[in-house]
Amino acid sequence: MDIQDHINRRDFIRKSTLAGAGIALGSLSAVACSPQLLKGPVRPAPVAKPLDKVRIGYVGVGGMGTAHVRNLLKIKGAEIRAVCDIVGSKVTRVQDMVVKAGQAKPEGYSNGEQDFRRLCRRDDLDLVYTATPWEWHVPVCVEAMNSGKHAATEVPGAMTIDECWQLVEISENTGKYCIMMENCNYDDVEMLILNMVKKGVFGDLLHAECGYLHDLRGVKHDLQGEGLWRRAHSMKRNGDLYPTHGLGPIAQCLDINRGNAFDYLVAFGTKSKGLHRYAVEKFGPESAQAKEEFVLSDVVTTVIRTMNGETIVLTHDTSSPRPYSRNILVQGTKGIVRKYPDPKIYIEGRSKDDDWESMDGYVKEFKHPVWAELEEQSKGAGHGGMDFIEDYRLIDALLRGIEPDMDVYDAAMLSAVTELSGLSIARNGEPMKFPDFTRGMWKNPRKLRVMEVRGV
Repeated sequence: MDIQDHINRRDFIRKSTLAGAGIALGSLSAVACSPQLLKGPVRPAPVAKPLDKVRIGYVGVGGMGTAHVRNLLKIKGAEIRAVCDIVGSKVTRVQDMVVKAGQAKPEGYSNGEQDFRRLCRRDDLDLVYTATPWEWHVPVCVEAMNSGKHAATEVPGAMTIDECWQLVEISENTGKYCIMMENCNYDDVEMLILNMVKKGVFGDLLHAECGYLHDLRGVKHDLQGEGLWRRAHSMKRNGDLYPTHGLGPIAQCLDINRGNAFDYLVAFGTKSKGLHRYAVEKFGPESAQAKEEFVLSDVVTTVIRTMNGETIVLTHDTSSPRPYSRNILVQGTKGIVRKYPDPKIYIEGRSKDDDWESMDGYVKEFKHPVWAELEEQSKGAGHGGMDFIEDYRLIDALLRGIEPDMDVYDAAMLSAVTELSGLSIARNGEPMKFPDFTRGMWKNPRKLRVMEVRGV
């Protein structure tokens, strides 16, 4: 497939996406999202050579970006060479952190929203890492890969099917990795469950549940914070806007892109009430905030069917008063496990009949080897240590010249849920096919790299 074919295909997808928004609905689910139409020649996945050190340019150093920099400064072989943010004081803050850690002062870039392009074009970087608002993830990654650098992005990797294809095609064309940094894949409980799945404890998997259930009403209405861009998305987009925290670990359990794939989904959304109600109570019924309109459903429920016959129920809820949860549940022919509100498990023949038991008795036997290797180093890092493990594993892979734990196909498949769920909601729950970003490579079982311990 030549470049013009790629352009025509992306233009076709873009027009079809507009159709799903109500401009000209047509037969989108049967045509525009058909893997057959989107499928081209199988291409080799990127393969990188080992690096003596990983020279990093970081774009977006707000709260999460700064946390990643803090982790990277503790990882042998990682060097921060350049820093970019539209807020100059944030660049200065990170520069001071890097110098304090004993590295040379990185070059700063803060000359507007497009200044990341100058950073990407430097000739002394191996990796460009971004923790910007969502709409900038793809532009930064595309610029990085086209400039000869690997790219790593905070979640989600992309917001549209078109953007997912851009990441896949440019990664393949340039031979550079594009990694979505899904930190929840490295949570200790999720990795314990993953290890049990791979050891066959639950038998053949049948069903899973997961999601992102996080009361973000205060964040979205904090006019002084970094979350205003989240509110903007809630005002103009409906669908599962943040699927990967729950779905990433479940995808690994189900061997997605490694012998299995998402086939199609259906999605439904409730009415939108929570953000408006919060604004009325917080700022008053006559306030400007109370007069804003939101389109994001308070609860979005998506059901996914895989090629191998499993089902997944995925929930998105960021507008309701509730405890935090990723709603992790895995069910197989031999047992079932859930994480929230407290980790519980039932294994036929091992657990007491018809009764949940604590997972405490399974930790020693099934602790994931990566956590056993890195738990001590990760202490004190964000989100219970999983952020450090996530960063360590990426740098270690680049130093060794081996495939990272997640690849561009994972980024695309997981991120595609956002647009597809929105299209399904817009069409009253009509099934939407997943594109085959791997062009058939998913049928070939391959190693899940996160199951391999590499040595500290």
